[in-house]
Amino acid sequence: MAIEHWVWYQHALGAGCRRTGEMLSYFGSAKAFYEAGEYEWKLSGIFTPSQLSKLKLTPIEKAYETLEVCRKNSYKAVTPEDKLYPRMLKTLDDLPAVLYYQGDLRFLIHKIAIAVVGTREANENSLSVAKSLSASLTRSGAVVISGGALGVDSAAHTGALEAGGKTVAVLGNGFGAKYLEANRPLREQIAANGALITEYPPFTPASARTFPIRNRIISGLSHGTVVIEAGVKSGSLITAGLALEQGRDVFAVPGDVMSDKFTGVHKLISDGAKPVFSAMDVLSGYAAKYPKAIDAEKIETQLKISGSVSNINTKTKQEEKDVPFNGSIFERVKDLDSLSQEAKSVYAVFSDKPIHIDDIKRKTGLDFSKLFKAVTELELAELISSGEGKMYSLK
Repeated sequence: MAIEHWVWYQHALGAGCRRTGEMLSYFGSAKAFYEAGEYEWKLSGIFTPSQLSKLKLTPIEKAYETLEVCRKNSYKAVTPEDKLYPRMLKTLDDLPAVLYYQGDLRFLIHKIAIAVVGTREANENSLSVAKSLSASLTRSGAVVISGGALGVDSAAHTGALEAGGKTVAVLGNGFGAKYLEANRPLREQIAANGALITEYPPFTPASARTFPIRNRIISGLSHGTVVIEAGVKSGSLITAGLALEQGRDVFAVPGDVMSDKFTGVHKLISDGAKPVFSAMDVLSGYAAKYPKAIDAEKIETQLKISGSVSNINTKTKQEEKDVPFNGSIFERVKDLDSLSQEAKSVYAVFSDKPIHIDDIKRKTGLDFSKLFKAVTELELAELISSGEGKMYSLK
């Protein structure tokens, strides 16, 4: 197994490439793919002309340069051919070609992982819930996954660490890139008691594009995703939609029905997400299925106050604020080619009149999980809007 071929492939096609699983199935390894050459790449029918051009024009030397940076900075890396590569990610069509990490990945092998995500500007109660729930999940034997950001993410990681467990933060930037310095101490704790993971090569800066693409790894690593405090345009809804698409479970913690900050959470529940009031609501099904991973007798049926949340960062300096998410999964789009195929098919059924979600489902033939993700993607792109009675209309 030659890691440089995976790093070269990632440099050529970037993060989130949806053809990686198909490539690996067809060619067997990144080395075999690299050595097959342009003619075989084209003959496979896997890649678009644009992707073929990028593969042809990307020199293998870029991979060697990246690996040298990793060596000098003690950054580790795994690929789908490594035993340490998380097995949950291997089932994805868009599995990451390379995962750069700090810490240890071995603890993930036999663990149930639960993602806990939500808004970066969470209120004190939501922070307390995120911290307490994560601590409770940890004491029951689960691993908490989140994004290392401000607010709910930070509370989730902190709760897991204070409960004596391990946690994983999936970052939206490469190691070495300056971002969110206020959370550096927390990231250092996570690396020492779990793992920091990123798909992006060292020194790749955070952007409006990197975080949504990163979210599929948070959901993909996890058996289930819990959403805490999320408005209708929250990036956490993308994570929930991706979880559904990946065949994972989605949970949501109810909040204030009068607050716009919980609109997204309540939409998830109305669409079928399981409401969460304690760790039991999340873990009961996994304990029955994986008794060696989750001790049913240790699952807590009530949330316990898990200390103060005054040290959880929700705001920081202007230049370190999280990248605003006010567009689609790939920034606000004018060109529909940027949308997923499912989102395009949903968008195509719209006219100048509002349409009910059931009619969208009937016309597109999409199952619930794909329909939910597509509708959410279009809402975040500000191409459609939701109204009363599950009606949707063009913006």
